[in-house]
Amino acid sequence: MKLSIITVSLNSGDKLLKTVQSAVSQSFRDFELIVKDGGSGDGSVEKLESWLAQNKEARVRIIRERDSGIYDGMNRGAALARGEYLYFLNCGDLFHGPDALKQFVAGMMALAGEGQVLLYYGNVYDVLRGSVVQSNPRMNAFACYRHVPNHQACVYHRSLFSERGYRTEYRVRADYEHFLWCFFEKKVSPKYVPVTLADYEGGGFSETSVNKKRSASEHKEITGLYMSVGQRFWFRAALIVTLQPLRTALAENEATGKAYQKFKKLIYRK
Repeated sequence: MKLSIITVSLNSGDKLLKTVQSAVSQSFRDFELIVKDGGSGDGSVEKLESWLAQNKEARVRIIRERDSGIYDGMNRGAALARGEYLYFLNCGDLFHGPDALKQFVAGMMALAGEGQVLLYYGNVYDVLRGSVVQSNPRMNAFACYRHVPNHQACVYHRSLFSERGYRTEYRVRADYEHFLWCFFEKKVSPKYVPVTLADYEGGGFSETSVNKKRSASEHKEITGLYMSVGQRFWFRAALIVTLQPLRTALAENEATGKAYQKFKKLIYRK
């Protein structure tokens, strides 16, 4: 099996079924979908089970057990995966069209000629702001400090999770920490696939005002684990000089976000 898609849920309502339908309607079909539910009581899992039975969809496995949160649920799903590669698609997120996975896997196969690749990443579409979020096609230490691709843009070789999953003490930035662990500790060379893989819903757990503060705190702690004091000083100085707060405001504004992402794409091409 080429791919295991992992979706975690807890009282997600109709979002769970929509996310699963987005996956099973993909033209690429060599995958399993693991739904790791943390104990929903809103009928969302029963609705999904009914739909799966009606449509005789055998690629979806539902695992219902308590967990300690989103990242613990993702780890538990990864531990049950049988695919060569793992992909995490949150409830409410959708694939970017029926051929998104087929196009991304084709890009993976094209890059595989360079030797075994353990981590691929692409772009996501920000539904809230109506724009494609362009990932940096060249990943280096500064790119890791500034911003790594959303986990909805990343496809991991299963070995990167069989050795160690997400560190669940990080409530908001566990996926960020894991990406840096792959890059700095495991010396993984992430490969960019120029495909928009998923429609990212946004506005969820990590984007509340409380968790934005937690995110900043976790970012400081995590970068301290993998980067020197000198690196962090110069990287932070570079962000200040290049007006990061203004650029962030432009990227997150619905009126300017699309234009900003197009400009960023041109810069990356240069």
